[in-house]
Amino acid sequence: MIKTLAKSIREYKKASILTPLFVSFEVIIECLIPWIASIFITEIESASIRLNVVIGLGVLLVILACVSLTFGALSAHNCAIASCGFAKNLRHDMYYAVQNYSFANIDKFSASSLVTRMTTDVSNVQMSYMMLIRTAVRCPFMLIFALTMVILISPRMALGFAVIVPILGVGLFLIMTKAHPIFKNVFKKYDNLNNSIQENIHGMRVVKSFVREDYEKEKFGKASDEVSKDFKRAEKILALNTPLMQLCFNLVMLFVCYFGSRLIINSNQTLLNVGEMSALLTYGAQILMSLMMVSMIVVMVSMSAASAARIAEVLNEKSTIENPENPVTEVADGSIIFKGVNFSYSSKSDKKALSDINLYIDSGETVGIIGGTGSGKTSLIQLISRLYDVTDGQVMVGGVDVREYDLETLRNEVATVLQKNVLFSGTIKENLRWGDPDASDEEIERICKLAAADEFIKTFPDGYDTYIEQGGTNVSGGQKQRLCIARALIKKPKILILDDSTSAVDTKTDALIRRSFAEEIPGTTKIIIAQRISSVESADKIVVLDGGRIESIGTHTELLEKSPIYREVYNSQVKGDNE
Repeated sequence: MIKTLAKSIREYKKASILTPLFVSFEVIIECLIPWIASIFITEIESASIRLNVVIGLGVLLVILACVSLTFGALSAHNCAIASCGFAKNLRHDMYYAVQNYSFANIDKFSASSLVTRMTTDVSNVQMSYMMLIRTAVRCPFMLIFALTMVILISPRMALGFAVIVPILGVGLFLIMTKAHPIFKNVFKKYDNLNNSIQENIHGMRVVKSFVREDYEKEKFGKASDEVSKDFKRAEKILALNTPLMQLCFNLVMLFVCYFGSRLIINSNQTLLNVGEMSALLTYGAQILMSLMMVSMIVVMVSMSAASAARIAEVLNEKSTIENPENPVTEVADGSIIFKGVNFSYSSKSDKKALSDINLYIDSGETVGIIGGTGSGKTSLIQLISRLYDVTDGQVMVGGVDVREYDLETLRNEVATVLQKNVLFSGTIKENLRWGDPDASDEEIERICKLAAADEFIKTFPDGYDTYIEQGGTNVSGGQKQRLCIARALIKKPKILILDDSTSAVDTKTDALIRRSFAEEIPGTTKIIIAQRISSVESADKIVVLDGGRIESIGTHTELLEKSPIYREVYNSQVKGDNE
């Protein structure tokens, strides 16, 4: 996990190295100051005070304080650069990793979980990293140097510190081992909380139309309470940290004051003097403050360890679909062959989404696909652009197995308009240029006329520069579908797949779009998944799917004679139209 996260430091290695270096210098000087101060006090106490020595020591103390402050500022500056840069790279690497995931990988992580990992988890790791390169270096250095100075000043007094430090160390270890499992569990509940928020906001129109606000509030409240309860449990354990620190701090101060005073009096300042006593009190405070800061690190590391593991899980996830060693970089044509294809979404699943699929589609053919919900229509077309890989069998495009293609090459030649049409925040032109970044304004307008989108676009005040809100909420379902079809057409693909993507437009517009396809892209293979018979009846061939299997293949006329499923769908729709 540490090796995985460390790869994201990259250009911030210099700042990450300079931070502990400057901290080390700062600690050394801070440990010298009490010792010089003790000499300063001893000189003032002496009967024959030397003014030049006192002034010299005073000036030296001021210089050391300024130098310590400078090193402290430099360490803080570099620490901020290193930790913020590390967090930026983590988000960058996670985002890029997700972009390379196959659909099977994406199915493993929920959207809300990925959002939590890129925000809350990264913030926790950032805070932990900041403490590790600065505070975690400062604490042991301060502890070692301060203990060394205590031993040099008075070995007898050092015994008290030797007893307290292990007690505190054991206590902090026990606190961390108890708190870590709770923090590991709480971030999974954070995912559920974020999922509740995301789902509610995304479906706000549905929530309000069904008057389910109270139900959603209750659901959110439960998720929020679960997170709150776990944090309370963790905080109760971590709360023991402060009284433990206070106890140890007070014991050390009591020990130094009591035994130090007795040592001064009994030895008549031969074994310990007042100046050294003041230095011991300062070193005692430094030692205890170091241990207190260690406890803060323990708390932060306990929280961030679970976050770090979740981030590493995303970064280490290997895509189930990768480019072959010597990929094919050109698609000859739009022909498609399914040979004995079986497919299931999970290797552990007994049920297959597709079984024994054998299908041949000529380049330039128009193929309709009809089937009930769960019949495998979407699963079938996702194999063409290799969004998933077949479990058994072979899918070929342009005479080549899709697993032999360069992924970018293959997907550039296959344009898919999905059931759930997605538009991104930006202008209409920016959305359409996803198909072709270099498309001219004239080309965009021409394609939009073919997709029956130009008419409604021109009714907007800003026309093609109209801003589309996130998710396309400021356009209707039918308008969104037509814009997505135009975006696919601009791509000029060899294969065009419409996955029930004209369901929100009227039959007249649907017919106009299909006519445009025949005239504009006659050489492109067109696969139309539809619920309406009218959308596919003019296709060269129609495939009827049932339970993940091909029930029948044929033209509209042939299927009316030999396919009971097709005939039933046709009759129900014709009857409905007549009524």
